[in-house]
Amino acid sequence: MKKLKGVVVGAGYFSDFHYDAWSRISEVEIVALSDLDGTKASEMQEKYNIAKVYTDFEEMIRTEKPDFVDIVTPPATHFEIIKSISGYGIPMICQKPLAPTFAESEQILDLLNANNVPFMVHENFRFQPWHREIKKLLDANAIGKPHNFYFQTRMGDGHGEEAYLSRQPYFREYHRLLIYETGIHFIDTFRYLGGEISEVFARLKRLNPVINGEDTAQVQFTFENGAWGTWDANRYNEDVVPNKRYTFGTFLIEGSEGSIRLDLEGKIKIQKLGQEQMEHIYTPSTAGFAGDCCFSTHEHFIKGLLEKSDFETRASDYIKSLKIQELVYKSATENRPILVNN
Repeated sequence: MKKLKGVVVGAGYFSDFHYDAWSRISEVEIVALSDLDGTKASEMQEKYNIAKVYTDFEEMIRTEKPDFVDIVTPPATHFEIIKSISGYGIPMICQKPLAPTFAESEQILDLLNANNVPFMVHENFRFQPWHREIKKLLDANAIGKPHNFYFQTRMGDGHGEEAYLSRQPYFREYHRLLIYETGIHFIDTFRYLGGEISEVFARLKRLNPVINGEDTAQVQFTFENGAWGTWDANRYNEDVVPNKRYTFGTFLIEGSEGSIRLDLEGKIKIQKLGQEQMEHIYTPSTAGFAGDCCFSTHEHFIKGLLEKSDFETRASDYIKSLKIQELVYKSATENRPILVNN
């Protein structure tokens, strides 16, 4: 079978996980990459044996005529890149956050709709293997009707004078941080597992004074089906495992017939009411990033292209998660619950 010809825009920190995932997907060949930083671009080219490097992504698109484009650049650049590529009608997958503001995200959606371009947001948390497995368990009625979703996150990379400098120093400048950068992952995952959200109540604060944005959150969701959800998170304190970016925390789902628990090492345990807790056997990957979720996300994108099927995180659906994100900030500012459809 002829391979799909892909190109990548971006060669920064997180792009390494993208290039690694693409290198292991048999239906794909990444033929070129572009980045304004020629040194970073050359490093990725050498590491993943990519034929060509460009500093101008538009020149790359015109020259290579790819089957798809992977955008792995900072969110402030997304609109102009997407606007340029959409004129060619080439399918795209784009890293989150989709844009710096909700209004700009809506502009991107309008642009994609106007040009009828296949587009997927690289929202990889729902593709983590434990969340896919928990979804199967919920669909199989393993604990009856869920009524409570509780996720606790302690990333531990945001304390001290040197917070974020080693990996993503620009985080220090964000005036919106935890919800904008990390919380959107969990909003999308809550929607994936629990259904659509009807109400939000949030409290946000900053623990580390060396940064601009919030690094702590208590967010409560009410789902349309009546269930509740809570995201209890900060990037300041630490969990007790070496890899704090594997599951990104612990997850408890309570239902009418029992509970599902996810631990920091990716183990899933089920406890039926009145019975002993039992481990649910499955085998989450330890490759790549967070259970190899970038690989799974890319696989889903390629399957959609080959089968001409919808992407789970297509822009028209993902905008719902972005609206919830915006309402989290509104709720925290106004210190009150916010109805989603008001």
